[in-house]
Amino acid sequence: MTEILFIALFVLLLLGVPVAFSLGIASVVALHFASPIPLIIIPQKLFNGLNAFPFLAIPLFLLAGNIMAAAQISERLVKLAGLFLGRYPGGLAQMSTGASAFFGAISGSAPATTSAIGAIVIPSMKSRGYAPAFAGAVVASSGALGLIIPPSLTMVIYGTIADVSIGDLFIAGILPGICIAFALGAVNYLLAKRNGLAGEAPGPDVNAGKVIAESSLALIMPAIILGGIYGGVFTPTESAAIACLYGLIIGLFVYRTITIKSLGPIFVDTAISSAIVMYLMGTANAFSYIITAEQVPQAVAASFLELSSNPTLIMFMILALLLIAGTFLDNVAALVLLVPTLGTLITALGIDPIYFGVFTIIALAVGNFTPPVGLNLFIAARLSGSRMEDISKSALPYIGAYLFVLVVLILFPQFITMFV
Repeated sequence: MTEILFIALFVLLLLGVPVAFSLGIASVVALHFASPIPLIIIPQKLFNGLNAFPFLAIPLFLLAGNIMAAAQISERLVKLAGLFLGRYPGGLAQMSTGASAFFGAISGSAPATTSAIGAIVIPSMKSRGYAPAFAGAVVASSGALGLIIPPSLTMVIYGTIADVSIGDLFIAGILPGICIAFALGAVNYLLAKRNGLAGEAPGPDVNAGKVIAESSLALIMPAIILGGIYGGVFTPTESAAIACLYGLIIGLFVYRTITIKSLGPIFVDTAISSAIVMYLMGTANAFSYIITAEQVPQAVAASFLELSSNPTLIMFMILALLLIAGTFLDNVAALVLLVPTLGTLITALGIDPIYFGVFTIIALAVGNFTPPVGLNLFIAARLSGSRMEDISKSALPYIGAYLFVLVVLILFPQFITMFV
């Protein structure tokens, strides 16, 4: 049955069928043609896969991100980043990375971060002599921070799949996220020095106090979420609801960039995105039921352990697998396919699932700005007017920065788990 399951899945993906439908159809085909298990198990597993309280955090975090994006806070965050980073070589590139780190902590989405920040900084970068491909590469690679810096939707999904504390994942992701932001900043600095891209100090008309005050209201949201979870005040699911309420207050009454009329499209967009993610989670649960029944995770674990029993070497092999999967699969799809399969392996090796979760999310984030299906690349190409191929070449140093951090995290896993 396993052969039929994976052949059907591969053929469907090759034909361009969405991953969620591919998982469900492949499961039905495998059970129908190669198993005595009745097909009624598919809707049962689909429902059971979604019937968990932590899953409520997914639409709530999506709604919170959409609300904060509609509040048009990206311009304020770009000004804040410019206030502190604009004076250094490659100032606009540094602003892009800094603003992406700020916005990523609010939106929890790589495409949203790339689009919101890129729409503001790319035109300015091009007008000041930055190559369009370079501008696109900076924004695309920095936008991936939206998946890493907590609170992160991908961490919520990993936590529900692996049955680990989402709050611990949030805390564990802070230091690696900061390290990646600094690594990207270092690349920006070196490339700017090589290409003669000077920085720009804030002009005399810039009111630093006003910039900090306006942007700090938005940055309070992740602080409330992380502080509340870590302090035991509320659960991650409850924190998502609080984030929605806070975003509405900021957008409706403080910034006044959201109106009651504009809430309708925000809710509709959130409902559509939530339905896509939740259906994918449901069909993935049915798919996971079959591969678990066929003991595929145990077989994969045994195959890896035959090659080596050294956890460090195994993590390097897993890194290669995650980088390849990330170039072809959406982050959510990669998580629901790989986490149940690799879970048996990391358990056998005694690897901390919190560490593995943060590491996996960072590795898959690289796929957002690598071809052939990196969504950040498509967004950056549209905003910069450059070819995706050119942006991909310009992004190579930034891929190197991510890989450097990932290697460090393999060799020194305590960078992830020291605060958990």
